[in-house]
Amino acid sequence: MTHLTTQLDETVSFGAQSANSITAIGERDGSVLVIPVGSIEQHGEHLPVMTDTLLANSVATVGAKRIADEIPVLVTPPVRPGYSPHHLSFGGTLTSEFETLLDFIRDTADSALSNGFDALVLINGHGGNTPLIDAAVSEIGHEHTEAEILGATYFELVADLVEEVRDSEKGGMAHGGEFETSLMLYLYPELVDTDAMPATYWEEQYDLGGDDLISGGPLSVYRPFDEYSDSGAIGDPNVADEKTGKQLFEGSAEAIAALLKEVHEQNAD
Repeated sequence: MTHLTTQLDETVSFGAQSANSITAIGERDGSVLVIPVGSIEQHGEHLPVMTDTLLANSVATVGAKRIADEIPVLVTPPVRPGYSPHHLSFGGTLTSEFETLLDFIRDTADSALSNGFDALVLINGHGGNTPLIDAAVSEIGHEHTEAEILGATYFELVADLVEEVRDSEKGGMAHGGEFETSLMLYLYPELVDTDAMPATYWEEQYDLGGDDLISGGPLSVYRPFDEYSDSGAIGDPNVADEKTGKQLFEGSAEAIAALLKEVHEQNAD
């Protein structure tokens, strides 16, 4: 499936539409605007630094396309960089200050919602952005009471599927591990260096801390990534494969499609 999701989609990509077309879609009943939010940060030695942005944009675009015949929906270009100061020690990372990125997302939402959309959904692809997405939903929602504002981290939508298809043990689906590497092998295999995939299973010191991509604990802990891994990757990329990536991608796109359809139904008169 190489590169199929890197191009602008003529049906749902905001950037592929004329201004008149965007306004016409936004003014339709129950219209939904999707903003993918990614990051530019190190992903070990085997994955590109735009992994989170590529994946968030891909699942959001394909998910929206699957229900575009049923509901008025558009997907903006992805927001990046993200909030990634904990990755800086490895190099290759572009990060924003928390407040700066929050303001940028708010500004983007302000201008986007002026096109008449009834709902806005932030689709996040980076775990470090999660608190920021929560804050953005609250801030934008407070400022735009006329619209429904929501946010979701796409890989949290497929937690049950992850447990069904994974080959790694707990701790193997983390940053640059089986989950993201499998998706990249399916979508962008030419960007994956399968000859250099060192990684360390995620082992949090606190029992209440997170220990996998989809099993974050109730305790928030800050550590720079070089305290978790010598390579910058946490998990088990060596068991990743294209088949698992396809299953995870299809599941993620379907979950987003279902979410967007529900948002439309909740906001249509």
